[in-house]
Amino acid sequence: MADKTHYDLIVLGGGPAGMTAVVYGARKQMDMLVISDDIGGQTMWSAGIENYLGFPFITGPELVQKFEEHVRQFNVPHEYTRASNLSRTGDRFSVQTHDGRTFTARAVIVATGKSPRMLGVPGEKELIGRGVTYCATCDGPVFAGHDVAIIGGGNSGLDAVVQMMKICPKVYIIERSPELRADAVVVRKAQEADNVEILTGTKVTEIIGEDFVDGIMIDSVDGGSPRRLDVKGVFIEIGLSPNTDFADGVVRLNPHGEIPVDCAARTGIPGLYAAGDVTDVPEKQIIIAAGDGAKAALGAYAYLVRLPVAEDWGQMIT
Repeated sequence: MADKTHYDLIVLGGGPAGMTAVVYGARKQMDMLVISDDIGGQTMWSAGIENYLGFPFITGPELVQKFEEHVRQFNVPHEYTRASNLSRTGDRFSVQTHDGRTFTARAVIVATGKSPRMLGVPGEKELIGRGVTYCATCDGPVFAGHDVAIIGGGNSGLDAVVQMMKICPKVYIIERSPELRADAVVVRKAQEADNVEILTGTKVTEIIGEDFVDGIMIDSVDGGSPRRLDVKGVFIEIGLSPNTDFADGVVRLNPHGEIPVDCAARTGIPGLYAAGDVTDVPEKQIIIAAGDGAKAALGAYAYLVRLPVAEDWGQMIT
């Protein structure tokens, strides 16, 4: 733990958006701190990534390792904790952390991402990245040729079905409600597909497997009709929650709990930027988050060089 508490820029989050912001901020020689309880975020959960430029195929942990190696070159201090509160007084921000400390900065980039809503069934946590995934766009192609189950009958679940039914012999849709909740056009595509089986009024009770997923156990929501489905992939598409509780009050959130930003990653609060899945930017993808992180860091730099530098504050190199 560093004794220093005052910085020019604090980056909250260690995923693709946060790590890219760190690289751009370090190259601008900003006095900077990273606060996150991990590196990689949701990227760590991806079994295979085939749409990140420069890597025809790479696993999530491997890509995160590349991020970490790159960032480590700049020796940016990193506090492995989470923000519990963000506030602003004058032109300075204060970040309180879960371990009871306070850090201040003239600019902040919020890149705390989203957390998938989990099923909370046996086998789920143990098999994340080994057949259990929360992003069909990221991981879907890895399961080509295998039977898979999509958990969730909303739009994200049915979008996953439309992707997977083109490359998988069998796709199961598991939905607790009596009917699918997605838009009619995608529901119709699923209903008309020969290789899609729709199971409404159904819940997952267990995900089975040792090293990798071998199947799932399902049951009627009313109980009494357990069944095993032999699948190699389980796509949990029951929603994501933005990690923004700590920022509510200093920045306006949209009805989904996301931070609205403009095309320059600005929040509307001077000196406060946001990037990646935590924002209202559409298409939550690794490469998009990385680009947003770069924009946020460049925006923060441009903002900071126009502010007077206090003698007791971080030294900007302009």
